[in-house]
Amino acid sequence: MRKHFITAALLILSISLNAQIKEVKHVVLVGFDGFGAYAVPKAEMPNLKKMMNEGAHTLKARSVLPSSSAVNWASMLMGAGPTMHGYTEWGSKKPEIPSVTKTEYGLFPSIFSVIRKQKPEARTAVIYSWGGIGYLIEKEAIDDVIPTDDDDEAALRAAIQTITTQKPLFTFVHFDEPDVTGHNIGHDTPEYYAQLKKVDTRLGKIRAAIKEAGMEKETIVIVSADHGGIDKGHGGKTLTEVEILWIIAGPGIAKGKTLENTIITYDTAATIAWILGLKTPQAWRGAVVKEAFNR
Repeated sequence: MRKHFITAALLILSISLNAQIKEVKHVVLVGFDGFGAYAVPKAEMPNLKKMMNEGAHTLKARSVLPSSSAVNWASMLMGAGPTMHGYTEWGSKKPEIPSVTKTEYGLFPSIFSVIRKQKPEARTAVIYSWGGIGYLIEKEAIDDVIPTDDDDEAALRAAIQTITTQKPLFTFVHFDEPDVTGHNIGHDTPEYYAQLKKVDTRLGKIRAAIKEAGMEKETIVIVSADHGGIDKGHGGKTLTEVEILWIIAGPGIAKGKTLENTIITYDTAATIAWILGLKTPQAWRGAVVKEAFNR
C-alpha cells in the first residue's frame, strides 16, 4: 500500500511540474562575460541576488577547460564540451578539432538548430556584445542576430526591444562586461565590483521589461557566465577561473533553492531543450538540471 501511495504521489508531482513547464512560452539566457562566481558574495547586486532568492542557483557550476570565452560560450550553447564541438581556444573562430557531427548549417548542433528543426515556426534571437560569439552560432537558424560591437548598453536596448516586441521562444543575450574590466584593470578589484553594479542594473532592466510586457509568468530566465579570472587573465585551472554562477528563475522553478548537484556549462543547453520539450542530439553531453524545478 505504501509503495502505491508513493508512486501516486510522485505521479501527481510530475503532472504538476509538467503543467507548470507547459506554461513556459519564452526562455531568456543572459550571459555575462568574465563574471567569476567568487565575486557574487562581495558584490553589490540587488537584482541578481533577488533573482537568486526567487529561483534556484549555485555559485559552484563549472566551465570547461580552458576557462576562456569562445570554448565556453560554444559549450553552453552546444550542449557538449570541446572534444565534441571542437572549439578549444579563447578566440576560436572555427573548430580546431573537427566537430564530431554537423548540422545543415555547417556547425556542431546548438540549441538554435535544435529549436529550428523541431519547432520551425518558433522565433529565436541572439544579441551579443563580443564579436567572437558570431563565429559560434548557426546564424541561418536564428531569426534575429544582433551584434553590438562591444557596446553593452546597445546590447541592453536591443535585448529589451527584441524580447518585448518579437517575444522569441528563446533569446540569448551576451554582455562583454565585466570581462573587459577584468582584463584592463583586474579581477577582484574595486573597478571590477563597480562594473558589477552596472551588470546588475542591466539584468534588472531585462527582467523589468519581461514583467512590463506581461511575459513574467510565461518566461524562464537563466543567468550564467563563461569563466572567472585572476589578476588580468583567465584560462587557467584554478577554481577562481573555473567556477561560474548559474541562476534560474520563473514558472516551475524552486524558490530560494541552492543547487547541490554538479553543474557544468553545457548542462545549460540540455536544460533549455528540456524546458521547451525538445529532443537533444546524440552528440550532446549535457544533463538537465532537474534539481532546480519544483517537485
